[in-house]
Amino acid sequence: MTSNDKPLVWHAGEVKTPPFSLEARIEAGFLLRQLQQGAGLSMPHSRPMPSIGKRCHELRVPDKKDTWRIIYRIDSDAIVVLEVFSKKSRTTSQRVIDACKQRIKAYDALS
Repeated sequence: MTSNDKPLVWHAGEVKTPPFSLEARIEAGFLLRQLQQGAGLSMPHSRPMPSIGKRCHELRVPDKKDTWRIIYRIDSDAIVVLEVFSKKSRTTSQRVIDACKQRIKAYDALS
């Protein structure tokens, strides 16, 4: 990490093996590193999640059996990871959305 890179703040979830395959961990690490360096990712790797909040996005990491999602927010000083989960349907569950909103409130209260 260089002095210009934004740190990753892991509020919830983790990228680990198992259940992530080695390839998926490498892909997730590569994409997160790009975010740290200020790259703007778009489809098919990332999409905005305005239902969660401003500057919130869903990182898409394909794997052998699952498609992983990493919900994150881009702040001026960090990339805040809000949730990591396996997604099996087209929609993000309301439980995940609500949990992410609560984590944003908690994180912002600390700032």
